[in-house]
Amino acid sequence: MERRHQNRTSPGPEAKALRDDLADNFRELVQVLASIRDPELIDDLLRQLLTRAEIQEISGRWELVKLLESGMSQRRIAERLKMSLCKITRGSRELKKPGSALKLVIDRYGFPTQPSSKE
Repeated sequence: MERRHQNRTSPGPEAKALRDDLADNFRELVQVLASIRDPELIDDLLRQLLTRAEIQEISGRWELVKLLESGMSQRRIAERLKMSLCKITRGSRELKKPGSALKLVIDRYGFPTQPSSKE
C-alpha cells in the first residue's frame, strides 16, 4: 500500500520575519523585567500583559516545578494540580538538564518549603 504524504512547504519569509520579531520582543521584555527592581511593578505589568488564563498557566507550571523539586511524584502532582503527565514530565526533564535555568533559579533564589497549592 502506497503511503501518501501531504505536501508541506516551508514557511515563507514573512513567517520567519514574524518569528524573528516575536523573539526580539521576547528578549526585550526579558531585559525590561530584569532591570525592574520593584516586585509590585513587575506584578502590575504582568497582570496587564497577560490574561487570567495565561497567569494561571504560568503559575501552575511554577507550582509543578516546586513540587518536583520537593520530591513529590509526577502522578501525585498530576492529581494535585489536575495537570497532564506529559507537561509534568517536560518540567522534570527541564530540571534535570545540565545548566537548567529552572534548577539554577530554584537553587539561587529558593522557594517556600511548603508549596502554595492546597491539597
